[in-house]
Order: sequence, then C-alpha cells, then structure tokens
Amino acid sequence: MSLILYGAPLSPFVRKADAVLREKGAEFELESVNIMPMPDWFKEISPARRIPVLRDLSVGQEGPIGTIPDSSAICAYAERRFPEPALYPQDPFLHGRAVWLEEYCDTELMGPIGFGVFRPIQFNRFMNKEPDLDTARKTYREKLPIPLDYLEGEIGDREFLVEDRVSIADITLACVLAQLEFVAGPLDAKRWPGVAGLVERMSQRESFRPCLEICAKIVSQDPIDIAAS
Repeated sequence: MSLILYGAPLSPFVRKADAVLREKGAEFELESVNIMPMPDWFKEISPARRIPVLRDLSVGQEGPIGTIPDSSAICAYAERRFPEPALYPQDPFLHGRAVWLEEYCDTELMGPIGFGVFRPIQFNRFMNKEPDLDTARKTYREKLPIPLDYLEGEIGDREFLVEDRVSIADITLACVLAQLEFVAGPLDAKRWPGVAGLVERMSQRESFRPCLEICAKIVSQDPIDIAAS
C-alpha cells in the first residue's frame, strides 16, 4: 500500500478524497490527524494548514516530498494515477463544468453549511454546550437556499450533474451535504428533489459507506430539524 490519506473523517474534504480513491479502487490507508492543535509534522506537509493531505510513499516517505495537500488537488492526482473509472468528463467543456461545480460545492455550499449550521450545532456539542439553533436556523432559512436553488437547477430531472454517470461534481455535492445531514437530517426533498435524490443515491454507493459509518459514530446525537420554524 503506497498511499496514505491524512485527515479527519468528519471533514467533507477528507470525505471527498476518500470517496474518489475508493471509486478508483485504489488501495490506501486513512490516517486520522487531530488538527486542534495541528502537530508540527503535519504543518510541514500542509502549508495551508488544512486537511486532507495525501502521501504517495513511492515518491517520498518523509517531509513534503511525495505529498499533495488539498482535496481538489488530491482528486485530480487520483484521476491521472488511476484513470479508470474516469470521474472527470473527457469533453473539454464538460470537464470545465464538472470542476466548476466541484469548486462551487466546496466553497459556496460548504461555507454556510460548515460555519452556519454544522459548527453551531456539532462543535457546541463537542464542547458540551447547547447547540446554537438560532444561527443554524437563520442560515438554513436565509443563506442555504441560494446555492441549493442553483444546484437544483443544474441537476433538473437528470440523474447526475454533468454527464450520465458519476463525476467529481456529484461526489463533492454529496460529501458536502452529508455534513448538513449529520446534524440537521435529510434535505427537504419537496423543495430540492433533484439535489436530495442525488445525495441519497450517492450515499448508497460502496465508496461512501466506510467514511459515513465512521462519521455516524462520531456524531452520535440525533439530527435536529432546523427547517421547522
């Protein structure tokens, strides 16, 4: 086994890299890293101070040599290292669209979910505090509809976001929305049927199950219905 994926399973970015490597059938080890505080050895291989980082032991076994920080960079590397099954469209335009949607989910969707819903609920729970439901409900009501409406329009009545098969865009969307589901339950399928359906289908894939099962043990409390007024 020549690959090590460093990070915490509860991170949607670690989850994305994990799912891509599993979709590819790549053999790798997921090594948990506690980044609060971040150990010095990890700072050396993660200049941006974020997870995940991938190490290819066939390239380098110590220090920065052989490492790739950032989930998007890791996924792009995995696509070249393990070409089949392809998770990025071959058509240049569709390739660009898939990468754009990956970026949109990682930033515009994950931003309000991470800072506005997941942290106010789950981080408070980790510190034995009451969840900040006012912030979570306000975010769900005012900020989340913008990216979710856009993504619903992108999916329409199709099964996947870009082509007629799974791409990096679908994987990223499902990994990000899993973060919401852990603390707030499934997405409103009446309001966003395309997005909710895609997430449900992706979560049933073998590539998603190992990481989701670990996360379910970490987030052991029941989700809270923040959609309710």
